[in-house]
Amino acid sequence: MKKHVVIFEARGGSDKGKYGFRKDSKPIIDSLKDRGWSAEIIFYQDEDRGEIYRHTIDKADAYISRVNPGNLKNETGYFQMLKELVNNGVEGLPHPDAMVAYGAKNSVEKLKGTDIVPDDVYTYYDFDTLKEEFPKSLKKGVRVLKQNRGSTGEGIWRVEVLNPKPNGSRIPLDAKLKLTEARDNHTEEKTLQEFLEYCIKYLEGENGMLLDMPFLERIKEGEIRVLMLRDNVVNIVHKKPADTKDAFSATLFSGAKYRYDKPEQWPELVKSIKGSLRTIQERLGNYDLPLIWTADFILDTDKKTGEDRYVLGEINASCVGFTTFLELSENIADEVLALLDAEEAVNSRWAAFKK
Repeated sequence: MKKHVVIFEARGGSDKGKYGFRKDSKPIIDSLKDRGWSAEIIFYQDEDRGEIYRHTIDKADAYISRVNPGNLKNETGYFQMLKELVNNGVEGLPHPDAMVAYGAKNSVEKLKGTDIVPDDVYTYYDFDTLKEEFPKSLKKGVRVLKQNRGSTGEGIWRVEVLNPKPNGSRIPLDAKLKLTEARDNHTEEKTLQEFLEYCIKYLEGENGMLLDMPFLERIKEGEIRVLMLRDNVVNIVHKKPADTKDAFSATLFSGAKYRYDKPEQWPELVKSIKGSLRTIQERLGNYDLPLIWTADFILDTDKKTGEDRYVLGEINASCVGFTTFLELSENIADEVLALLDAEEAVNSRWAAFKK
């Protein structure tokens, strides 16, 4: 074995420290070093793809991908490189296809009808389907429409019909909508036709897609983010939206308040997600679970039993951060060790820092 791990990052973004790399990447390197491993950070860019590929094939047993695809001009080349690395024996943490399967918004739709996702969830890939189906969906009540890409709540809209009429099977195109974006909880009004046309931009490109879900009123009680290390729940973040009239966003930027809890404080939620892991794997392509990933849940009330139900709203697996609990790097190093059993030798050629 080569006994070396490469951590891929992308330049730019708000998650970087003063040296340009993620604040929670170097702790992984330090934890690996403490265990006799080597690791380095490489900034991916398309111009250097060939050289980065050859370097990784030559030096590494595994890569850890910590790239937000939104920080790349075009993510196609990056995923192609990762697939070639995996095909040629480099362990993918995670596998590139698993990154896509878990990170795309349609992962939620693929899990509908399970204990954690209701049946009333849809995805749209083209404008004609959106225009035909979304007005029917709106007839059922307030909806949340999410673009496939984006971060910090951008392109996530709470959609409510103003003065809905009781008759008819669908909302007319001239109906007025109240729209609230999760990015900053701002509201605006558009007709349904105007909003549908506005959403065309979310459907463009290779990964264009919109996820349509019912709005859950209990989001006011908070969104619960479960931080996973493969199949282990390692931390839970309770994110309560700002206490203002239209707020539903759980992002810090929008004014949400975060609380960090231990898994044992949420026994029913932990039981729910642990019990769903096999189904999640099967429905999302039967890949190994990502090394670090998150699942976001919202409380709902089961209409039949009146009991609490945790509903999955989103999965993230591309570049999950853990700056609030850097000690997790120890667990990550142990997990990698269990996979590869390597020893340390830092290669500084591509590194984002100097020792």
